Amino acid sequence: MNSELVVDVRKAEVTIALLEEKKLVELNKEGRLTDSFSVGDIYLARVKKIMPGLNAVFVDVGYERDAFLHYLDLGSQYNSLQAFLKTALSDRKRIPLITKKHILPDIDKNGTISEILSSGQEILVQISKEPISTKGPRLTSEISIAGRHLVLIPFSDKVSVSQKIVSQEERARLKQLVQSIKPKNFGVIIRTVAENKRVAELDNELKVLVKRWEETVAKIQQAKGVTLVCEEMGRTVGIIRDIFNSNFQSIYVNSDLYYREIRDYVELINPEKKSIVKLYNDELPILDNFGVTKQLKSLFGKTVSFKSGAYLIIEHTEAMHVIDVNSGNRSKSSKGQEINALEVNMAAAEEVARQLRLRDMGGIIVIDFIDMHEGDHRQKLFDYMRELMSNDRAKHNILPLSKFGVMQITRQRVRPVMHIDIEETCPTCYGKGKMMPSILFTDQLESKIDYLVNKLKVKKFVLHIHPYVAAFIQKGVVPLSLKWKFRYGFGCKVIPSQQLGFLQYKFYDAKGNEIDLQEEIEIV
Repeated sequence: MNSELVVDVRKAEVTIALLEEKKLVELNKEGRLTDSFSVGDIYLARVKKIMPGLNAVFVDVGYERDAFLHYLDLGSQYNSLQAFLKTALSDRKRIPLITKKHILPDIDKNGTISEILSSGQEILVQISKEPISTKGPRLTSEISIAGRHLVLIPFSDKVSVSQKIVSQEERARLKQLVQSIKPKNFGVIIRTVAENKRVAELDNELKVLVKRWEETVAKIQQAKGVTLVCEEMGRTVGIIRDIFNSNFQSIYVNSDLYYREIRDYVELINPEKKSIVKLYNDELPILDNFGVTKQLKSLFGKTVSFKSGAYLIIEHTEAMHVIDVNSGNRSKSSKGQEINALEVNMAAAEEVARQLRLRDMGGIIVIDFIDMHEGDHRQKLFDYMRELMSNDRAKHNILPLSKFGVMQITRQRVRPVMHIDIEETCPTCYGKGKMMPSILFTDQLESKIDYLVNKLKVKKFVLHIHPYVAAFIQKGVVPLSLKWKFRYGFGCKVIPSQQLGFLQYKFYDAKGNEIDLQEEIEIV
């Protein structure tokens, strides 16, 4: 299966699209202007409020809503972590070494939060779940630093191996190998991609992770109040770290800065694959060029069509997600209703598995499949869904179909469900239902170009318009776009953009900054 990663870097956010066989399967959006809380970030935080009834505390990590830390998320080695933190804060000139510390006994599994923490106390925490809806971030004090092959866990001596590595000989080899190279008082989780890796590769990565921990400790000693002391690598590089494999054919990115960062990381983890990272410089928007925009508009609505007229209806609530499978106007199979239902359900399972990854839907998912009477068919659908979900990186659990044809899935939720509004508000009437005649739209565009060139003195600019409109103004022996260039200069470029509505337009200057021409004209 060929995989491609498309990275669209804009001023306000970065969009990361994962394609498998040209089909969009994962989408991530990362803000660049506002503070974000990413899973894996480590904070020096302060206890805000003790909640004995919940056996938890609310913690200040700098977010508008206090973060939540439950007693069970403190980790068994919390006493060792807190003792180390006190040492680091008491002597800010000398970095303490874990290897020289004595590991304290585990905390009581059945203890209470008030016995361990007090209001105003400084603690070291890590984001385990991003803010969702009205809830603040979810925290853990069981600190871990993730790499591509290994996960480093301070204040632990345990070495664990991913369950997806099935060979007992390989599991034993990796465990013995890591036991021999890991520093004292550090635990390690061996990830699936470490299978068959040489000791030199694992040793190099382990040293890098230990160095990141030492840098974190140094930041703790310099911190004053609530501070981010270890930032998880950018989501783009994080995704590459977690999913990169031999199937990756290309990584396209339209930013020189991100291109160098991604190329350097790929070179670090797999030097032979360095050439797959490519800088995209074409004028057409990168998401339009690789068919991502069109797929987004067809996949993120309430109704999602998938095969021969069949479709899904997806509803979201606070507690769960509900998916209804409908055969629609699909032609009936000559083999009967039962076979027809099985075919629709199997195709629906593929789309459901794709939608869960694409929208990053978490919590409880209830799927109402078309009723099937044969037990073998229900089992076949259940097995197929488990096979499809085997590629999903989020932890999940799938239950067999009930007698009502309903399948229940629980899926790990660590960040808000992805929502993209695919409905387009008319840019001319703004939903009022009345607008100027569409035949006059090109005249309106020309007047704005004239204002831009002759009044604002902007000689080089790019006009983004809907592909249908772009095709209209570029048709003919002497197209309208060429006439504009003769009248207003050859610094005018017209680019079709699938992200815009039919009568919507945007102007950008030579540096890529949007020119709010509508506002300028209204002022005049």
